[in-house]
Amino acid sequence: MKRKILFLGESYRADAITWMKGLKEFGNFEITTWELQTPNNSKMNRFKRILEYVFAPISIRKIIRQQKPDMIIAERTTSYGFLAGISGMHPVAIAQQGRTDLWPEGSVLLPFKKIIQKHAFKKADLIHAWGPVMTISMREIGVDMTKVLVLPKGIDLSLFSYSINNSNKIEAIVTRSLQPEYRHDSILKAFAILYQKRIDFSLTIVGDGTRLQFLKDLAKDLQIENKVIFTGRIPNTELPKLLQQSNVYISMPITEGVSASLFEAMACGCYPVVSDIAGNQSWIKHRENGQLIEIDNIEMLAEELIWSFENTESRNQAIIRNRKFVEENANYDINMKIIADKYHELLDSRNG
Repeated sequence: MKRKILFLGESYRADAITWMKGLKEFGNFEITTWELQTPNNSKMNRFKRILEYVFAPISIRKIIRQQKPDMIIAERTTSYGFLAGISGMHPVAIAQQGRTDLWPEGSVLLPFKKIIQKHAFKKADLIHAWGPVMTISMREIGVDMTKVLVLPKGIDLSLFSYSINNSNKIEAIVTRSLQPEYRHDSILKAFAILYQKRIDFSLTIVGDGTRLQFLKDLAKDLQIENKVIFTGRIPNTELPKLLQQSNVYISMPITEGVSASLFEAMACGCYPVVSDIAGNQSWIKHRENGQLIEIDNIEMLAEELIWSFENTESRNQAIIRNRKFVEENANYDINMKIIADKYHELLDSRNG
């Protein structure tokens, strides 16, 4: 008999797809999904979405009656995780997605989010922290750490295979969503400094988002538009090839949980230049296996890119070390098997 899981969360997100695919592949689970249907893209819709959320427990209980899942899993402790916690079902596994999930920091809903997050943690039988940075906020609010599994889902190393780029110029790639919090504008301005210093480069910006046109205009204003390629949205299958053709990976978010994009770049042999925040400090040590850059410090970003390019030996050693690190710590085949086994264990102890 196949065991059934009900997944609460945005099933179209790459993160969620990886998680569910791994559970089917390594745990032989059957998965049903449920998510809010109203997009969160306007004031009117936001109100509708809140209303839908209020009535969500009724919809979820109905699915549980009809589908009879064996367990429930959910992403984001402040939304779907809470719904899983009050579903009346066990075992419950919830995943914290961000450094704290309490975001945006100035939100009027913050006190409310704190309450529902605490409840979700209490009700969960298993809590996923995809990396060490997520455990900091958990400890601060007194989460029972015996329930926490600190392990990234990992990436498919057969797809993201290692390749050495021996180019004598900077061939940089950015693979984060084109949203303000990823600071693509700072990256472009740093490359404008390189351009003024007559340093040769190419910069590939992968993906889509609200800032696409703004960034294209900015590249033009900075007179580097013929050095920058905007790919737009691409199928995920094309990403490894683009990473393998690059030698530097840049990511400047202002907040980070655990970045699969960083692991993918490390696996493919890109040298990581990332923002100096807790989520990145877990994996990158400055000038040892990559560079940590102060947020929005474009002069520092430009200088460190030049440093990494002049120090070929240091860069090459870092690239080899990073691939080994990903193989040992972020291998999807190994990590998803551990996670799937853990779910079976939870179910067996409940049925036993």
